Amino acid sequence: MADYNKPLPVIDSENQPFWEFCKKHELRIQKCRQCGYTRYPISIVCPKCSSMEAEWTPLSGRGSVYTFTVYRVAYHPSFKDDIPYVVAIIQLAEGPRMESNIVGCKVEDVKVEMPVKVVFDDVTAEVTLPKFGPVDL
Repeated sequence: MADYNKPLPVIDSENQPFWEFCKKHELRIQKCRQCGYTRYPISIVCPKCSSMEAEWTPLSGRGSVYTFTVYRVAYHPSFKDDIPYVVAIIQLAEGPRMESNIVGCKVEDVKVEMPVKVVFDDVTAEVTLPKFGPVDL
C-alpha cells in the first residue's frame, strides 16, 4: 500500500460496522428488523417506521449507474493525478443508492444504466473504499 494522501471518511460509532465490513471486502448496509427496509446512508433510526433496531445485511455488490459526473478539474490537490475521474450515484440492486467512483474503464465508456459491481480499494491499513466497475471487470 502506497502512502494515501486523499481525504478519508470519518469513522464513528454509527458507521464503523460499514467500514469494518468493507475492510473484509463485504458490502453491507442496514436493514430494519421491524419493517425490512434497507437503508443507506447509515442511520440510527429507520426512515420508514422509526424503529431503532437494524442488522447489517450483505448485498450482492451489483447495481447500475443512476447518474454520474466526470471531474476534469482537481478541486482538491491530492486528486490532480486522477483527472479525469468519475463520481457516480449507484443504484444498488437491493434498492438504496450509494455515491462512489467508477473505476476500471475509460471515463467516456461510463453510461447511465451501465451495470456495475463493487470493487474494494484498500487505501490504508484502516480504510477500504467501495468503488464500482463494469460488470465484466
